[in-house]
Amino acid sequence: MTWAIRPQGSAWLHRAQVPLQVALYVGLFLLSEQLVSWLHLPLPANIVGMLLLLAMIMLHVLPLGWVKAGAGWLLAEMLLFFVPAVVAVVNYGDLLRVEGWRILLVIGVSTMLVLAATSLVVERVYRFELWLSARKQGASDE
Repeated sequence: MTWAIRPQGSAWLHRAQVPLQVALYVGLFLLSEQLVSWLHLPLPANIVGMLLLLAMIMLHVLPLGWVKAGAGWLLAEMLLFFVPAVVAVVNYGDLLRVEGWRILLVIGVSTMLVLAATSLVVERVYRFELWLSARKQGASDE
């Protein structure tokens, strides 16, 4: 008898899991919006929400399994989030055929500039960390 009840209960739980997890994401976003507003944080609410979610997972407040199915569903349905961009490409096809190479050139150059600037900043910070470490090591040797 327990075998008959168990699959039905787990099937119901499995179907309810994704909507509950998506509701958790929405609630976390609303909370992060309030935090950004109250604390006057310079970060957008979605970044604060992701950092809160990461902290809850890392601190084992929220098990990874509790958010995995909802995240998988959102990633699987991500095309829906890009429908407006696809519609814009279809509506402005003539513009893209004429000016598309310029748009791609701007995207390519700007991506390369961002990558170069990021690598320079990372390199400088790494050298600064090495300098601080050597300075700390020299101070402890004396």
